[in-house]
Amino acid sequence: MAGTQCLLAAARAAKLPRFIHISTDEVYGSAPAGASFSEETILDPRSPYAASKASADHFVSAYANTYGVSAIILRCTNNYGPFQFPEKLVPLMIANAQENKALPIYGDGMQERDWLFVEDYCRAILLALEKGRPGEVYNVSAGAPQPNLKIVKTILEHLGKPETLMQYVKDRPGHDRRYALDSSKIQRQLGWQPQVLFEDGIRRTIDWYRSNPSWLEHARSGEYRNYYHRHYTNRSETFSR
Repeated sequence: MAGTQCLLAAARAAKLPRFIHISTDEVYGSAPAGASFSEETILDPRSPYAASKASADHFVSAYANTYGVSAIILRCTNNYGPFQFPEKLVPLMIANAQENKALPIYGDGMQERDWLFVEDYCRAILLALEKGRPGEVYNVSAGAPQPNLKIVKTILEHLGKPETLMQYVKDRPGHDRRYALDSSKIQRQLGWQPQVLFEDGIRRTIDWYRSNPSWLEHARSGEYRNYYHRHYTNRSETFSR
């Protein structure tokens, strides 16, 4: 939140022609089954991270309204694709499965997320820069939420690995059950559409990580190993603190 405020102040001072704020679907809270949140949905963040993102959203809107900063807010669902840091679900599962290591599944694994290939989101950002209306909020989503468990099983199938590698661990505190966004506004106003089907995107993602072992090894070195040890190897001890 404080970082966003500093950037907004700098954008105002420099009279930047456009300020794109990357928000998250988490600011809306957990979506009921079958429902998708629109840009008009009242924000209901349920974790400290989501609350900080919602606060940043309000600062962006306030600077746009008060000082005329040409700001646009993009709220997107889960991204995946090449170069994603391996703490995230998709690259973590790929990396562990390749080494026949346990795949940690939070809770029962039935939390639903809407997965968007990173190139589709990059196109949305570019459209917002070129055609977006200052002061607007745009949801960006693939429109097809899936349980995390299904994502993990899909990765295992692509890699030819057994489901016995899956290991259920204590759920994350404040873990929302379901995220789902209605992205009809950006489709209607800016002409954006998701182009990469999940089946194609996940295959491309897996192929990229398999073809770039040195990148993955470098990303998993140093502090990442300490992070992994705290959150997975010693998960019970970490949460008991």
